[in-house]
Amino acid sequence: MNRSDVLARTKQSSASPAPGAGTVFALRAIGLVLDARWLFSMSQMGYLYSMRAMTSSPWACVTLVLLFLLLFLPGAREGAERPRHPLPQWLRQALRLLALLSFLFAVWSVGFFTWTAGWKDAVHALAETNGWLLVAPALYAVVLWICRPRALWRTNIAARRFAIGRYAISIDTTTRTAVVWAESRKLGQYDARELSVKWPEGMGEAIDSSGLDSAAAGVAGIAVVPRQRGLFGWKARPKMVLLWDSPAAGHNRKTVFRATLASEGDRKTARALDASLRQSSSIGA
Repeated sequence: MNRSDVLARTKQSSASPAPGAGTVFALRAIGLVLDARWLFSMSQMGYLYSMRAMTSSPWACVTLVLLFLLLFLPGAREGAERPRHPLPQWLRQALRLLALLSFLFAVWSVGFFTWTAGWKDAVHALAETNGWLLVAPALYAVVLWICRPRALWRTNIAARRFAIGRYAISIDTTTRTAVVWAESRKLGQYDARELSVKWPEGMGEAIDSSGLDSAAAGVAGIAVVPRQRGLFGWKARPKMVLLWDSPAAGHNRKTVFRATLASEGDRKTARALDASLRQSSSIGA
């Protein structure tokens, strides 16, 4: 290998960031913005007075812990094995909780000030703070959105990787094993021949009566949606259940997870997962 090939490969690898680096960068950028605004407010009020006020304010302690976690992100690691979860599970949950508390407090503070002082004073305060009264809740909402529950990877049917809601399933066709993840937490490794998909009432019947098997339905992308039930369709979103049936291990139709099929993509993924599990069972038989 000559020098030009080495330089070309190095340039190509450095041009593409590691999976998850964007999430880490966004969270640290938000932490830097919040920290800069915090220090600016302390300089206006006086650092000594601000420190005394923070010692008697629980919300200030919540914000300080949130800033510390956003700036340092302990345990964060970018890598191809965790493309959508570079943060450990405990850190994601902590950021989600602290950002929710900070968001509720910021919205309540702005709303209470607007209610007591009036719209004119609220608009004047918004202009005096350069829009920070709206920017701060928006930043907390962005942290909530980044740390939202989601699967470990995106669906890739060709690679036998499936994502439904916050659950991820990978199937190894060689060993006929399936690994199930809940966000970045591994639920377990199972024999793919012992797993099956339980469809909600009305959905499985429609698939069976269509005359197509699960594989054909997954390829064709047929949308099978149960009837709307409940007021304004609140109870209409179907749920699929992944069952583990292993008499040898003493488990008879044990629930591995239950996920809501919130979108057409989730329904297509569930049908493709069902087809892959049925294929594994037929090969094993």
